[in-house]
Amino acid sequence: MSIKSTLLSAALIAGGILLLAGASAPLLGFDEHTALWLLAPGGVLFALSQVLSPLPVSNPVIRRLRLQQLLGALLLVVSPVLLYTHLHAIPPFRGGEWKIALILAAVFEIYTAFRLPAETDKAMRGKDSAE
Repeated sequence: MSIKSTLLSAALIAGGILLLAGASAPLLGFDEHTALWLLAPGGVLFALSQVLSPLPVSNPVIRRLRLQQLLGALLLVVSPVLLYTHLHAIPPFRGGEWKIALILAAVFEIYTAFRLPAETDKAMRGKDSAE
């Protein structure tokens, strides 16, 4: 295992833990400022690790899933920004838009977490049988 893949795995795990803590902070009675300070670095770490991780196969289904994964990563970075605009009443976003962005990001990330490895394995098996 290379140093790059080790660092990407560590960033993915740390980002996931920070995202989970930040998303659950308002539910556990902490204020939204605490959620912001947890969501922002978590989203950046998680998104960076996904953007920098290579994808070896380039069939259309895998490319579509990869784009969905990157859209989820983008929403993970956008949701703390929306939370910041909510906390400081910066127009045009003043409500709970950050929660919607976070939920959409979670849906995209969970969906691609299951589908992307399955499609990659299927593409690799098809490549092995063709040779």
